[in-house]
Amino acid sequence: MADGLFDLSGKIAIVTGGSRGLGRALCLGLADAGADVVVASRDLKACDDVAREIEATGRRALAVACDMGQTEEVEGLAQRCYEHFGRCDVLVNNAGVTQAPGPLAETGSELFDDLYGINVKGPMHLASQVAPRMAQQGGGTIVNVVTMGALRPGGYLAIYCSSKAALVALTRCMAEEWAPMGVRVNAVAPGPFRTEMLEELERESPGFKEQSAEVTMLKRVAEPEEIVGPVVFLASEAASYVTGQTLSVCGGAI
Repeated sequence: MADGLFDLSGKIAIVTGGSRGLGRALCLGLADAGADVVVASRDLKACDDVAREIEATGRRALAVACDMGQTEEVEGLAQRCYEHFGRCDVLVNNAGVTQAPGPLAETGSELFDDLYGINVKGPMHLASQVAPRMAQQGGGTIVNVVTMGALRPGGYLAIYCSSKAALVALTRCMAEEWAPMGVRVNAVAPGPFRTEMLEELERESPGFKEQSAEVTMLKRVAEPEEIVGPVVFLASEAASYVTGQTLSVCGGAI
């Protein structure tokens, strides 16, 4: 019974930011749970590499280049999925960008527009493209990947944290609007994970990684594969009565 609850066999999943870090782990994890996967990111070659890894397991995969900051590319991603697979059952809005730590008073409008365009507008638009079609096929699930900084924001990462906080609010709005359509919408808020994004922050602000681990109860940085279980749970029938929630996956930091 437990295996059946978490089984995604026959499901089609889209994962944005799927070519590296948490996204790559999620693509492989969803495939391991039985789903066929659309791997999307700006780097088509890297998407192709992940797609080949998925296909080696016996699942189907499609690589699609998509910049989440470009509305026409977001719409094209949804269209490619439906043309190729005919449906979408699971959408994981994982793609996002961070900022170099810096004072809010010195933040320019260009940085604000870039981060909000990719971290808020992009996933909102993609979800809006997919949800009505999910309703036509009988329902689906959407998981928005935010950050523990959306729930525990800190100085010097104000634009990043606030953009992800906006996505938390949108998760609640999506969940309420789309519940009558059979579409569940939740979010996961990761803490420090060993990803390229964390390494970039460490380069910009030496000691960031150690400081991030220290605020967790478990006193460590997580491995990318540790995000898979929570997302598979939210995407599966195991979470059939869960919607509008943000699940912190942060080693107890929240």
